[in-house]
Amino acid sequence: MLNSGEETTKARILIVEDEILIAKDLQKKLEQLGYTVPALASTAKDAVEKAGQVQPDIVLMDVVLKSKEDGIDAAEKIGSLYGLPVIYLTAYSDQKTLKRAKVTEPFGYILKPFDINLVSITIEMALYKHRIEKEKARLTAELQKSLAHIKRLTGLLPICAWCKKIRNDAGYWQDVESYFREHSDVDFSHGICPDCVEKYHKEFMQNRS
Repeated sequence: MLNSGEETTKARILIVEDEILIAKDLQKKLEQLGYTVPALASTAKDAVEKAGQVQPDIVLMDVVLKSKEDGIDAAEKIGSLYGLPVIYLTAYSDQKTLKRAKVTEPFGYILKPFDINLVSITIEMALYKHRIEKEKARLTAELQKSLAHIKRLTGLLPICAWCKKIRNDAGYWQDVESYFREHSDVDFSHGICPDCVEKYHKEFMQNRS
């Protein structure tokens, strides 16, 4: 996993590009910037397979590929299967393409020809955003798990003014301890408060004398 301040030397990038010369040139430039490119893919099917095999930190995806499925199809599958962030690198900016691309919730959309420095900046922002989203998802899952263990008592409780038993929903009277054990996750430990020590201890000692 990436640590803060180490993105440019640690990020592993999958390049999906069907023009081999463009893919090789992009790979060379990214490696010069300190990134690692563990694989290249040229078709949508190859992209999905290699994403699963190498588990990159991010995917640079060309939209138009020489295959039945295009880069948008591949990005959708990669996101669904592996949850990896995708940045589109494409020469297409028409509304139809943009509309399809938006549905896959990409972490960037860069038009060709591109500046490698802009690509690097977009990668860093995407990695940061993806890391924050994963952390938020983790915290949300922990919160939901915690809330699932919380039972809350609300409303009015009918309680006997004399013996302090509570009337349950079925109309039966229960002692306080059993009622709260049944309706919450609390348990009881027993002790004697100072007032009772003063009152009952004295009575006990007087009765013994």
